[in-house]
Parts: sequence; C-alpha cells; structure tokens
Amino acid sequence: MSLLRLHTLNKRYGALVVTDGVSMDVAKGEIVGILGPNGAGKTTLFNLIAGTVKADNGLIHFKGDDITRTGAAERCKLGISRSFQVPHPFNGMTVFENILVGAAFGRAAEDPEAHALKVMELTGMKGKANQLAGSITLLERKRLEMARALATEPELLLLDEIAGGLTERECQSLLAAIRDVHASGVTIVWIEHVVHALLSVAERLVVLNFGKLIADGKPDEVMNSKDVKSVYLGEDAHV
Repeated sequence: MSLLRLHTLNKRYGALVVTDGVSMDVAKGEIVGILGPNGAGKTTLFNLIAGTVKADNGLIHFKGDDITRTGAAERCKLGISRSFQVPHPFNGMTVFENILVGAAFGRAAEDPEAHALKVMELTGMKGKANQLAGSITLLERKRLEMARALATEPELLLLDEIAGGLTERECQSLLAAIRDVHASGVTIVWIEHVVHALLSVAERLVVLNFGKLIADGKPDEVMNSKDVKSVYLGEDAHV
C-alpha cells in the first residue's frame, strides 16, 4: 500500500490551471524529488498535500484513508508535515523553544521536551538550543525549519527548496542531516531547484511543467528524458 496516493489532482485560480490532473504514489521509506521550472505547480502541489489549499477535483489518500477534505491541522496529526521555502522561525524564542512548539502541537508525544531534544540531535541543532532563533545563520535557520517540522513526528516530510541560498559546503552539511532524517524512518518528498543536491539523495524524480506531471522514474532515466531536457533543462543540457 502506498503511504501517499494522489489521483488526478486539479487546482485552478480563475483561468489559470496550476495543478492539472496530477497522479502519483509515494511508498513508505522513499525519498522522492520534485523538479520543474518556476510556475510549474510544485508548491501548489505541496499545499494540496499538506491541506493548506483545497483541490478542485481529485483525491488524496494517506495510509489508505481519503484525506482530500481533511484540514491541515488534522493532516499534521495524521503524520504529514512540511517546511517552507523561506524559514520563518519565532525570532524571539530560542531554537529549543521553536522546536518544542512543533513537539507540543503536532502528533501526541508523551514527553514533548524529550522529543524536541531528540529532534535537535538528529538535525544537528543541539549546540544551538539556547540561542535565539533570530540570531542564527541561514543554514541554521534551514535546519531549524526542518527540525520544527520533524518535531510534529511526521511519517511524511515535505521539504520545499530547503537548499536554496546555501553555499556548496553548507548544502553538503544539510544533505547529511537529510540523510539522517531519512535513515530514522521518515519518508521524504523534496522540491528543489538545486538539482545536484536533489540528485544526491533522491531515489526517484518527478517533474512538473505547467501543472502537468511530465516524468516520473529513476533519476538517471528522468534526467535523460527528452521531455525533461527540452521543457525544463533545455535541449543542450548535460547531466
């Protein structure tokens, strides 16, 4: 059984079709990367999965249950969590307090403080526990964004362009944390424009263009697809 199943999802804003009949499955334990040019519908797809936007048509199943009309807060309780492209921590709170918010208001944890500490260790943020979130670096804010999402105890973690704006060294550091998160048993779906970062961890790639799914398969097959090269990377792209 798929952990997540999307069936012909459609979302439009007036005459603009943002998500056009997207269907895909995500198996438990996968890391699935999502690529596509700006305006392809990637973030809207995440919003539909997380429940912050309602689909016009189509179905969303999570762990076999229909959650198409389930609200975002309830989906979080069921085990779906996400990060955002631009981190927005509670700047006046410490790193630990930020993560504790996720632990306290996500899925029920017997000991939210102990769980927050475990998440800080997993994401490499333990040494910053007592530092104000407003004073940490961009890399640390990216880690904190992921940690706060993980503190809700998700089975499915949606990462939205988490590597954007980082140096190569910072990116490699973040990739190590993402690998650790995946090794802990969390299924990951990751939107990213930093293609080499995505290719280093993704087991499968999905490509969107103008709201349509145009490729879905193993990374090397997808990246060598004529459709992907012509629509997203350009005819002369070398990967």
